[in-house]
Amino acid sequence: MEALVGDEGIPLGIGNSPQPGGLMQTSFEIARRSRGAEVPLPDALRVREMRRITRAFLSLHLLSSMTFSVSLIVSELVTNVVTHSHGTEATFALQYQDGHLYVAVGSNVAGTYTLRETDEDAEHGRGLLLVLMTVSELGGVWDVSEDKKTVWCLLPAKEGERRPPSLCAAAGQPRCSC
Repeated sequence: MEALVGDEGIPLGIGNSPQPGGLMQTSFEIARRSRGAEVPLPDALRVREMRRITRAFLSLHLLSSMTFSVSLIVSELVTNVVTHSHGTEATFALQYQDGHLYVAVGSNVAGTYTLRETDEDAEHGRGLLLVLMTVSELGGVWDVSEDKKTVWCLLPAKEGERRPPSLCAAAGQPRCSC
């Protein structure tokens, strides 16, 4: 059986393809490392891979208008798992059903999820705040699973829906025609 090919040529592989009912789920290994150690390149590249899978999934389900916002959410959540979870396995799921898009990113290790106050020059520590703001602007909800291993969000999904103006401006498109 041939693998599906994602948005930019990434093979999605058997088992990573959209399923009936609009479900796509996969998992991948994360290198074991000590606190403060640099994230290995293969782990760091997982963020890009999950964005590509996200774009392909949204395109397949005719939800391309959500690509910018959902890719931002996926980037932040996968980065957090790869960088902060200290687990050895990550999970990633997208599901489109009944007009809603479900996004979930998890680890095999329970974590703590804290919205931090950062100063305006900080280069780190804003990921969950970006997720919160993006999900809120889209009219969705987000939370952490009871076992503290997965962060998920549920977004209303409508084809042809425009990006919120503030997100277009954040993307450097003040007069966005999306």
